Amino acid sequence: MTQATNDSPERIAALEAQLRQREHEIALLRETAFAIGSELDLDKVFALIVDRARELIGAETVLLPLINDDCDEYTYRAGAGANVDEIVGESLPLDFGVCGWVWKHKRPWWRGVLSELSEQEKNLWEKDAGTLLLVPLVGRDHFLGGIAGINKTGGGDFSENDLHLLELFAGHAAIAIENAMAMERAAQARSDAEAAQAELQRMNKRLSAVNQELEYLSLYDNLTGLPNRSLFRDRIRKQIEQHADAALALLIVDIDRFQEINDTLGHEAGDELLRVVSGRFVKALEPADTISRMAGDEFAVLLAGAGADAAMIAARRLLATLDRTLQLAGQEVLVTAAAGIALYPQHGRDVSTLFKNADAAMLAAKREKSGAHCFDERHDAGAPGRIALIRDLRAALDREEFTLHYQPKVELATSTITGVEALARWRRPDGSVVPPEMFITALEQTGLIQPFTWWVLETAMRQRIAWLKLRFDLRIAVNVPVSVIMDPQFITGLTQLVERFGSRGGITIEITENVFFGDYDRLNAILSELRRFDIECSIDDFGTGHSSLARLRQLPVAELKIDRSFVMDMMRSKDDAVIVKSTIDLAQNLGLRVVAEGVENVQTLQQLYRLRCDVVQGHHIARALPVAELEHFLAHSKWAVARLGDAAAPDKTGDRTI
Repeated sequence: MTQATNDSPERIAALEAQLRQREHEIALLRETAFAIGSELDLDKVFALIVDRARELIGAETVLLPLINDDCDEYTYRAGAGANVDEIVGESLPLDFGVCGWVWKHKRPWWRGVLSELSEQEKNLWEKDAGTLLLVPLVGRDHFLGGIAGINKTGGGDFSENDLHLLELFAGHAAIAIENAMAMERAAQARSDAEAAQAELQRMNKRLSAVNQELEYLSLYDNLTGLPNRSLFRDRIRKQIEQHADAALALLIVDIDRFQEINDTLGHEAGDELLRVVSGRFVKALEPADTISRMAGDEFAVLLAGAGADAAMIAARRLLATLDRTLQLAGQEVLVTAAAGIALYPQHGRDVSTLFKNADAAMLAAKREKSGAHCFDERHDAGAPGRIALIRDLRAALDREEFTLHYQPKVELATSTITGVEALARWRRPDGSVVPPEMFITALEQTGLIQPFTWWVLETAMRQRIAWLKLRFDLRIAVNVPVSVIMDPQFITGLTQLVERFGSRGGITIEITENVFFGDYDRLNAILSELRRFDIECSIDDFGTGHSSLARLRQLPVAELKIDRSFVMDMMRSKDDAVIVKSTIDLAQNLGLRVVAEGVENVQTLQQLYRLRCDVVQGHHIARALPVAELEHFLAHSKWAVARLGDAAAPDKTGDRTI
């Protein structure tokens, strides 16, 4: 009788209904798990989770609260059902509400837990919730958030079966969320990498364009289209190297009264004069001859294979082109010029000597108003006393007659004197002063440049320490010739000097661009060694030496110095202004500091400030001063001064106008 009662048709029908419900739930759970596991778009995964969870447990509303990366708040990322627009996107503190309770207790919220919260702990939707079910979403190694069902469809409460179903579903959902998040991070990483690559390509193209422009500007004169000083000197050097036994002549032609024409008729008239004169000169020369505009009103001509007679004929032919008047600013102007000639090898076996002697001959032609002169010893003011000069040089080194003067360098961004350049001066016992260009050349020709340079380095390091004791933190720049820096014993000597003074850093070694024509790999190794001593390297007179920009990018240098010839004329010469701006842009792209020397007036200073040049020096700030005068200048300067221990250089921009 009991068996029959238990197996009544009603009981069997109920069990069959429950079985069908479970089969439906399992099928729905399997289908749902597959659906969310196949989707990798994070927002679509969120939408699938709330839609399928709502269907699975029969809830009026399902919400998806997820905890942020800092684990201090959670945000409702998605919702399905009634009133979800009011709460999706809202963020709440983690210690607030049901999600915070689940995170804290690491167990589901179901039946009666709502009563455990005070009214102050409940948010608005929890106060209105009739029934609530929230199960945790736990990832591989951390808590993600939860899935919340609000109000059972049709009334009543969520069942224990609903809880188990949602817990099973939450396990699949957590995996799907983490997979989608991983894909989103990977996609973002790819996007970032592609954007970075695109930006790098853009910067490389820009840098290449700047390099090409600067390459051209560094080789050709923008006003006349002629080769400029750098390219012209390089062509003479190659001519001598490739045809050492062949004659050549160097002509320097200087226009008379050019500055007067500029001042009276204006710079546009002066520019037109240079264009017309250069055109006449080109027509007067043979195709094999090379002509250059060197700077300002000075032209130079290379005559390969020419002797004295041929060079004089060419010089007179050039000067004859000026016999015709020019129309400038509506006026007829008659222009004259003087030419100087130096012959290889009679008047010099290297580029510098040939230029010096051709220039001396040109000055003699101007003085004597003779048109053209070929160099002889009478034109070289130093020739009669050269032997005595060399003798006195050796004695001057022994008697310590040389001194260092220091020219301040101002960092424009902070209006602060942050360094100085050491410049040698020589006053003989009789009180006469020998110009640096004269004794430096003699030092290089006699080999005395080695001991002289070591004296300069030692004196600069000693002065650096003395200033540190006065709390002046000034970096000292020292010019080091190529012959010294490429000497095999240079690094050894520098090591001994640094160890002797027990001081590292604070020194910048300036080298000229002609080092690029030597042993580049050795130069690179030497400059890399300087970093051990915190000694910086600066490329001096940048733009005059036809250096390789590709190699410059690889050298461990910290600074480019724009040659004074470009800076001094930048307010009057468009091509010089372009070279200055392009050099600053190039240096910034390469991460190098830029120093502009030759700042002679406030207009140039203001323009360099607008171009974001880093550091300036020149007579407008101060000439090169002896130590005592410099220290007095620093104490009373309108510029701030870098001091030891300063967190940042003091700002005195209110004391002056840039």
